[in-house]
Amino acid sequence: MNSSTLVLHEHSSAIHTLPDQSARALTTIAPHALSVAPTARAGEWKISATKFVGSVSVTGLRVLIRPKVRPENVFLFLSAGLPHSAWRDEAFDYAADGDLLPAVLSFFARTVETTLARGVLRSYRERHEALATVRGRIDFPAQLRRAALDLPVACRYDDYTTDNDENRYLRAAIRSALRSPQLPPPDRHRLIRALAGLDEVADAAPTADDIERIIMTRLNEHYRPALRLAEIVLRNLSLVDIEGRRSASAFLVDMPDLFERWVSGGLAARLRGRLHVDTQTHRRLDVGGRIPLRPDLEFRRRSEVVGVADVKYKISDDARARGDDYRQVLAYTVALGLDDGVLIYCRAGDGRSESAATVVRSGTRLHVLTIDAGGTVDAVLTDLDVLADSIAARCSSAALPIGGSP
Repeated sequence: MNSSTLVLHEHSSAIHTLPDQSARALTTIAPHALSVAPTARAGEWKISATKFVGSVSVTGLRVLIRPKVRPENVFLFLSAGLPHSAWRDEAFDYAADGDLLPAVLSFFARTVETTLARGVLRSYRERHEALATVRGRIDFPAQLRRAALDLPVACRYDDYTTDNDENRYLRAAIRSALRSPQLPPPDRHRLIRALAGLDEVADAAPTADDIERIIMTRLNEHYRPALRLAEIVLRNLSLVDIEGRRSASAFLVDMPDLFERWVSGGLAARLRGRLHVDTQTHRRLDVGGRIPLRPDLEFRRRSEVVGVADVKYKISDDARARGDDYRQVLAYTVALGLDDGVLIYCRAGDGRSESAATVVRSGTRLHVLTIDAGGTVDAVLTDLDVLADSIAARCSSAALPIGGSP
């Protein structure tokens, strides 16, 4: 069957003719990204996109979901701090072709190749083995459980090995990427070579959340970009096999989550040494602790919280937020005892970059600060610099809450 391509944008819809089996496959592999509903005409389906961008392929149809921001800015949000030059080619390919998956896999393959070229990370890992000769220390409790047997000897020792969490996670993501039929041939060769370089690393089945729990230090810092992309591959790539045959695949990125992570990481890096940034903290609005709150960002100086913000992947052309978002950040200010709160929005073109509203009676100030996510990469980065400096200036003293005059 010839395959057709349907192009959607975030939160848009289109009518398309396809077999019932393909419609069911779309619903199965991308239930949160696509809504598929029959129309009044037989064989016609209304396909609606949600907050995800990427691609979904089933028998006879490929659905491309494009972002509402510039395509190169999707790679900026994915890049984990790498310079523009590191992903310029993939961003160009994505802008031209519209399919995010091969572009991301190429970016991942080149990043892994560059990372491992600096040397495969080694670290100490405690081993417990029964050996013919003593290595390290005798594991006396284990040896005593062996009754009268003298050999082999139960040993405990530290092995300086490549079989560590970082390499296990990279290996898992590489194996997942190699299963994709959309992996470009040059990048397939890169990943096969990388997999051979990790041949002493055990196969594991980590989740994307496992990768997030890795503590970065000066020893493994050079792995950060590759691990970030490995997380994206493991979190977003779905390959469904039925009766030994690949029937559907999807690569879908949650844009609100991606934008929030990028803003949070960017602010943390820019405010280092000035403010500490805590993300996704757990708070309670009421005394009994029955009304949970989870601010995206808290800004802290030493142990004192001096600011709070929520990040929204929503576009505003006049720097004004939606009512529910104002109420949400107001609840954060009440729970934290702050006089000001911040909402961070996307800006539409040349619209206003910021605004403020004063809450009746309490006098709490709610600020909307924006980033032009539809602008050039340089413009987006400049907006993030300005946002960080603004927050730092307004949090420069306990007596000067966010939104006050410097």
